[in-house]
Amino acid sequence: MCGFAGFLDRSENTSAEDLAAIAGRMAATLVHRGPDDGGVWTDAFSGLALGHRRLSILDLSAAGHQPMLSRGGRYVVAFNGEIYNHLDLRRELEGGGMVPDHPLFDAPAEAFAIPAKAGWRGHSDTETLLAAVEAWGVGEALKRCVGMFAFALWDRHDRVLYLARDRLGEKPLYYGWQDGMLLFGSELKAFKPHPAFKAEIDRSALSLLLRYGYIPAPYTIYQGIKKLPPGTFIALSARRQEGVPVSYWSARDVALRGQMQPFAGTGAEAVETLDGLLRQAVAGQMLADVPLGAFLSGGFDSSTVVALMQAQSSRPVRTFSIGFHETGYNEAGHAKAVAAHLGTDHTELYVTPEQAMAVIPNLPTLYDEPFADSSQIPTFLVSQLARGQVTVSLSGDGGDEVFCGYARYPSAVNVWRRIGYVPSPVRAAVAAAATVVPPHWWDALFRGVGFALPGGLRAATPGDKLRKLALLFRARQPEEVYRELVSQWKEPARVVRGAAEPGTVLDDPAQWPRLREFEHRMMFLDTVSYLPDDILVKVDRAAMGVSLETRVPLLDHRVVEFAWSLPASMKLRDGVGKWPLRQVLYRYVPKELMDRPKMGFGVPIDQWLRGPLKDWAGALLDRKRLKQEGYFNAALVHEKWTQHLAGRRDWSYYLWDVLMFQAWREANP
Repeated sequence: MCGFAGFLDRSENTSAEDLAAIAGRMAATLVHRGPDDGGVWTDAFSGLALGHRRLSILDLSAAGHQPMLSRGGRYVVAFNGEIYNHLDLRRELEGGGMVPDHPLFDAPAEAFAIPAKAGWRGHSDTETLLAAVEAWGVGEALKRCVGMFAFALWDRHDRVLYLARDRLGEKPLYYGWQDGMLLFGSELKAFKPHPAFKAEIDRSALSLLLRYGYIPAPYTIYQGIKKLPPGTFIALSARRQEGVPVSYWSARDVALRGQMQPFAGTGAEAVETLDGLLRQAVAGQMLADVPLGAFLSGGFDSSTVVALMQAQSSRPVRTFSIGFHETGYNEAGHAKAVAAHLGTDHTELYVTPEQAMAVIPNLPTLYDEPFADSSQIPTFLVSQLARGQVTVSLSGDGGDEVFCGYARYPSAVNVWRRIGYVPSPVRAAVAAAATVVPPHWWDALFRGVGFALPGGLRAATPGDKLRKLALLFRARQPEEVYRELVSQWKEPARVVRGAAEPGTVLDDPAQWPRLREFEHRMMFLDTVSYLPDDILVKVDRAAMGVSLETRVPLLDHRVVEFAWSLPASMKLRDGVGKWPLRQVLYRYVPKELMDRPKMGFGVPIDQWLRGPLKDWAGALLDRKRLKQEGYFNAALVHEKWTQHLAGRRDWSYYLWDVLMFQAWREANP
């Protein structure tokens, strides 16, 4: 696990010394991602500079130093991540006689950090990747790799730069052209030391933050800078500025293939197959030359990962959880019970509100661009706790997207079943009528008649829930119900001044696979948006902020591909998702320890904004300040802030979006 940054200078006027100095400064901003080692490599003739910071996980010796040249000398790479099957790839390369005994390109021995000799120089997966590229080419090598990664690979012969990212988007990669310079790196902060970088805020991307709480790919908060989509690579050069990402793995294709070639076995056979695939994934991700552990929340996903780790370990697995004293936010007791049953070496920390809120000033630096998922706070705290004992931690993220675990899936299906047959004009009229009445009037009515609205709609009061349900009536097709459920500000372009909300996969039917089940269509949309741009961003930045590598076995692409072959009815039973994953866990943990209502991994932001965070938030949301800065419609934001403070409405999710931008901008003037 590492961080890298670099640039391609088209001007051909920058000296080798300046190339190295700038790349070194860019890489220095990523020392938290790689505190163990660093390096710079330049090609002055081509204007290419690579900077790298290393967190040593495999091959702690100098043989793992980066940037690293291939054995034949044609390629040089800056690599972030892990290739879990790299030893298998080595055996395949050796069996085919594809490991050269001597350099085939102009590569002096000192470029390898140790004297050149026949065979492998060390046992790092980076060296394996380079050999695979030399043998099979970039695209084929990527298809053979099992892992999480992002890398920048320079072809010295063709003078082409390849940027690549793993299949599900566990590792980040940003890039963009500015003033004739191609800038790229693991985090946006690495761009700032480059003199060509213009930190111009993209107001349209800001509108996406207000809708979703994150900025979806390919957009970033900065104009001209993009996120490379998961499962793709792109070839760029000084002569070919506008490259197009090429897909080597597609979630859309996987979903369609799963529907066309469904699993033909019984439920019991599906559970047996899944158990084997998960064991394989967990075993591969336990490979490390440093201490290793796991996050354990006590939920199904993390408990399954830990159970399979412990089943394949000769010593107690180190597990970590945090708890909160506030009712409704604490799963630490459940995690402790699971740990006791499995026999792990468990560490827990109960966090006070003061400890949790102390993280907030660090969020703009951790997340680089505004990011408004408030579970970023406990994620950072559990990462910090784990880093005190281990360098690598496995995580249970991904289970909801892969195995139909979110409550919004059955909720959206039920809503569409009830309203889908109603003609669109009638639904629109109902939505308009219901939203005219203020929510607090509906609250009073529901209290009087004792009427309950359907669950699954995230809202604090019956009036808020009815308003959200009424907005769903505007949907013309099921996917619009899903988009409404995951939207926060409903018309963010009205809130962000000068913004035109750009399109994403969530509102572009041309990008949706034609899947039979509505549940599967929602899972696909989450897999290509919420998962890589929220969940995985949250985990990567929080963990790397304390130099901790995280690994996510449930997102092994072989597990994901198998899950897509299962019909929705095998994942979601009696309104509860993750059926096959639950059955696997019941083989290791008693059912009575696990069967309880699902809890989120959050903090009571709504309460804190009215209490200990009131002054901090009030200063950032000051109406005069908002108007002067010119990014937001101050009147709309002020209205929600005053309603929230008075306790009339819960606007915490909306306000947190604005607050995270305001705090980020204050830290990044």
